[in-house]
Amino acid sequence: MKLNVTTIDAKAAGSIDLADEVFGAEVRNDILARMINWQLAKRRSGNHKAKTVAEVQGTTKKPHAQKGTGRARQGSLRSPQFRGGARIFGPVVRSHEFELPKKVRVQALKCALSAKAAAGQLVVLDTAAVPTPKTKELAKRLDKLKLASALFVGGAELDKNFALAARNIPNIDVLSSVGANVYDIMRRDMLVLTKDAVAQLEARLK
Repeated sequence: MKLNVTTIDAKAAGSIDLADEVFGAEVRNDILARMINWQLAKRRSGNHKAKTVAEVQGTTKKPHAQKGTGRARQGSLRSPQFRGGARIFGPVVRSHEFELPKKVRVQALKCALSAKAAAGQLVVLDTAAVPTPKTKELAKRLDKLKLASALFVGGAELDKNFALAARNIPNIDVLSSVGANVYDIMRRDMLVLTKDAVAQLEARLK
């Protein structure tokens, strides 16, 4: 697969050959969904907590006598049927993570890259670098490239000026090739890769 390469100033900079096994794989929505659910589950803190009968603060005295009152027998005012009592089967602190095979995760990333390439939402830059960390100047360059919602993936090390300038622009994300993931790729309209990022992703996924 051949794709044109542009500069950050929207000028032509030749072309690049993309590996079909990485950027031309079959797009499977079921694998993408599994991967995104896996990522979002890992992000959940799981620190929600409801108190049990043993944890509710209150008296330990029996509300009334067991027999002779005509009322239902009760053992504790901290029981869930009383106001201020415990909650039965409430949430507890836990991890929401679940296992997903490595082969599925690798295939999901290939699917995400291939989906962007097939939809014409993939742009390759020669390099993602700017001389100064000015948000206004970078925003003008992105307007020339017609990028309003995009994920920029650079090489192993990001250009510091570019990362600083981009962090205040809405709907623009910047990641290194190591941090490239399915969720961030699919949540933005466009995927912008540098030539270094293409080389590293192909080496990682082949």
